[in-house]
Amino acid sequence: MSEFWLISAPGDKENLQALERMNTVTSKSNLSYNTKFFILLPPPVGTLDSLVGLSDELGKLDTFAESLIKRMAQSVAEVMEDSKGKVQENLLANGGLKEKMKCLKIDLTSFVTHFEWDMAKYPAKQPLVGVVDTLRKQLAQIETDLKTRTAAYNTLKTNLENLQKKSKGNLFTRTLSDIVSKEDFVLDSEYLVTLLVIVPKPHYIQWQKTYESLSDMVVPRSTKLITEDSEGGLFTVTLFRKVIDDFKTKAKENKFMVREFYYDEKEIKREREELTRLLSDKKQQYQTSCVALKKGSSTFPDHKVKVTPLGHPDRPAAGQTDRERESEGEGEGPLLRWLKVNFSEAFIAWIHIKALRVFVESVLRYGLPVNFQAVLLQPHKKSSTKRLREVLNSVFRHLDEVAAASILDASVEIPGLQLNNQDYFPYVYFHIDLSLLD
Repeated sequence: MSEFWLISAPGDKENLQALERMNTVTSKSNLSYNTKFFILLPPPVGTLDSLVGLSDELGKLDTFAESLIKRMAQSVAEVMEDSKGKVQENLLANGGLKEKMKCLKIDLTSFVTHFEWDMAKYPAKQPLVGVVDTLRKQLAQIETDLKTRTAAYNTLKTNLENLQKKSKGNLFTRTLSDIVSKEDFVLDSEYLVTLLVIVPKPHYIQWQKTYESLSDMVVPRSTKLITEDSEGGLFTVTLFRKVIDDFKTKAKENKFMVREFYYDEKEIKREREELTRLLSDKKQQYQTSCVALKKGSSTFPDHKVKVTPLGHPDRPAAGQTDRERESEGEGEGPLLRWLKVNFSEAFIAWIHIKALRVFVESVLRYGLPVNFQAVLLQPHKKSSTKRLREVLNSVFRHLDEVAAASILDASVEIPGLQLNNQDYFPYVYFHIDLSLLD
């Protein structure tokens, strides 16, 4: 599953033993895989009032960040419309890597389970409010750029679709620039002109028999079928300019429709070039011919991501070496490249927000001095979540008897708490869902 439960409990001996009991039960029952979630403790903690205000602000920022990364994931899917099966492998968390190593792939699950606070982006020495302000500004800038870039892409896409629609309509509405040729027309004549006439299929024989007599001054044997669709055919006919109006009237009376079209080589060339340009521009937003980083070319040493599983110290570390993650594919276009880089930045910021929420809520719940243990649980399957919740409620019931009772009985109210009972548990709890394209 791509779902995680981020919880915390006090770090005293009794609750550490409770965590071990939880881990034993969930492991034996195959309910979840659990790892310690290491959270930097950024000083100073601040006053209780400031933490309450920060808790509310972080909740809003959490919602905004999740919405943003989902929109960015959807944008990646839209840009990769011809390769939608590969979208997920392009939603990565490559933050903090040197520019030469941007091709390295760290999947979202690995990043969450191997989370480490990024000291370079979010220094621990600054107050919590400063860290939150940095995260807010970073995400706001990404959203602003996303709107600008996706608007430009959507305009390009709309213009292309409108142009392509012209080549997919019926003979009455579709563009004829890709159908007719210079040889189909009498051009540069002072007296003669070639018209295009749409003839219903059942009337082909009638057209051949009567077109020369529909009006005076029609050139004999001047008709030719250029193309046809399911309903009719497009025929040429050449006549004198001065009888155009009369010919159109007589043609209409016989259910032949003259298509208003005059061959303009420059206009046809311009339309064709515009379609080619739009197709090229749209494709280049997804893919270019850039040379990708080749395997073995890096001068940086291999680096394996490490994890400390709770209760599973012998479990092998997840992830690949840097060189194993290097891309050997074709180059990426500017929009896709920007989306991937900034999706990674936004996702990393989002997980830092989750870490901050756990920290702030744990201090508010368990008090000072700061002493708690955060744990990341990954339920093995959807059907096991109810049982997993029961185990957690049983193990940590002593932390808040009222909250524990309210989980079993929705009619029980928690005094002084405005939250829905289903959102409040005896332990600190936050949900992380990596199903960003659902």
